[in-house]
Amino acid sequence: MARLVRSHLRAALLLLPLIAAGTARAESAKYDSGADDKTIKIGTTAPLSGPVSAFAQIAKSAEAYFRKVNDEGGINGRRIQMMIADDAYSPPKTVEQTRRLVESDEVLLIFGGVGTPTNSAVHKYLNDRKVPQLFLGSGAAKWDDPKNFPWTVGWQPTYRDEAIAYAKYIKASHPNAKVGVLYQNDDLGKDYLRALEEGLGSTEAIVARAAYETTAPTVDTQILLLKSSGADVVLVAATPKFAAQALRKIGEIGWKPTTIISNVSASISGVLEPAGKDNSIGVISSQYLKDSTDPALKDDAGYKEWVAFMDRYLPDANKSDWLNVYGYTIAQTLVAVLKAAGNDLTRANVMKQATSIRNLHLPMLINGTAVSNSPERYTPMTSLQLIRYDGTRWVPFGDLTRN
Repeated sequence: MARLVRSHLRAALLLLPLIAAGTARAESAKYDSGADDKTIKIGTTAPLSGPVSAFAQIAKSAEAYFRKVNDEGGINGRRIQMMIADDAYSPPKTVEQTRRLVESDEVLLIFGGVGTPTNSAVHKYLNDRKVPQLFLGSGAAKWDDPKNFPWTVGWQPTYRDEAIAYAKYIKASHPNAKVGVLYQNDDLGKDYLRALEEGLGSTEAIVARAAYETTAPTVDTQILLLKSSGADVVLVAATPKFAAQALRKIGEIGWKPTTIISNVSASISGVLEPAGKDNSIGVISSQYLKDSTDPALKDDAGYKEWVAFMDRYLPDANKSDWLNVYGYTIAQTLVAVLKAAGNDLTRANVMKQATSIRNLHLPMLINGTAVSNSPERYTPMTSLQLIRYDGTRWVPFGDLTRN
């Protein structure tokens, strides 16, 4: 009996430090809705259906990364619970789903929502309620507005930065270019168009502008309009489905302009292959993430780490789809923020950490870049590399562009 008592006493003494640590954490922890000692709830809207459903892979790959983090012990002992709501890339649905996530599900923050028009629809609502709107799947310049919208942080280089990089290339390589622009008729496409005009230094260099709606079946008519304008350089500021259609139609009519596509559509499997290899050779875009299809990465440590993640957590997903790289990397950014927040999981502290990231090096960022921002400049990614498709892979050219 005495031996049994001593055994129980030893066990109790061993537990005391753990109990004390848990008690200390509970006493020192600060929480807002969506967080407690065990869980951090985050919400996202994604186009699980609709015209840009390919982008749903961002949410799926991010959620897979959070599962990995949970398997490894979570964030300071707390599990991440990611709630994904389908908005079908429809702003009214984004409003409906975001309100549900915030008011009914009571998430701590909204993360990685896809689309400029969709995020715009809930921009003021989330800021008015002081709910963090973090690392959006959109490069609109409007997200970097800490004075008027202090609760919103983008992630990728802005469409403005991207379009100005293309303008610099056009001016250097095609000084007498006649430029045609295919653009989505919303904030996404208009950001590209305005910035291209700014970067070229003149609206006269753009000889034709052709807008399309996301509800349109094709962009064939717009491509024919651009060809008839005499344009010899074309910027396709479009999402994947329409970018693939544009490249295919350009090839079908035997047109040979220098073609640039926005990096949201720089997917070999999702855009270039559906458009046809012959139609895609020579296409130019830009990157800030490593190209998972590049054979030169086979010995790259970051790439190997990503492949190991994919093999375990998304074994059936397409490794050539860059959206799996994107979702993985923005999820890593959020994890770093939540770790930095420690036991102060208030929305204000999460925002403080999300706007003071310093040189965060992540496995699938292109070499020479890191995630960094400040309370004065929210955008975490500002560097771009121009790339050209050679029929097999994207080939970098020129210098890294820093903004």
